[in-house]
Amino acid sequence: MRSLRPLRSEKDYEAALAQVERLWGAKAGTPKGDRLDILATLIEAYEAKHYPMDLPDPIEAIKFRMEQQGLTRKDLERVLGSRTRVSEVLNRKRGLSLDMIRKLHDKLQIPAEVLIRSARGLKSRREASA
Repeated sequence: MRSLRPLRSEKDYEAALAQVERLWGAKAGTPKGDRLDILATLIEAYEAKHYPMDLPDPIEAIKFRMEQQGLTRKDLERVLGSRTRVSEVLNRKRGLSLDMIRKLHDKLQIPAEVLIRSARGLKSRREASA
């Protein structure tokens, strides 16, 4: 087997992907399985550096998690407070407070780093009251 080295170029990356395809399904703990694990780690690091993914919008993340878990706005009241507050948050008229972020993280398992981002299209108080 060829020696492994860091992926420094798109050519290295493509070659690593091709090797993973050939090794796919190798048993863990075997030389081929170990090589597959190492290649996957190298590919993941390369992709994180060269193809970073933006974190999702916090409101979209909340809505997605609600859909995943079959939750309603009523269910979210137990996390955020009143029906009005849930409506304001989901309609981008109210930002998330630190307390709301903590509760959403704990109850819905949404990563805090997603929730602390500013929501796209969040209306200022002046815009919301107009």
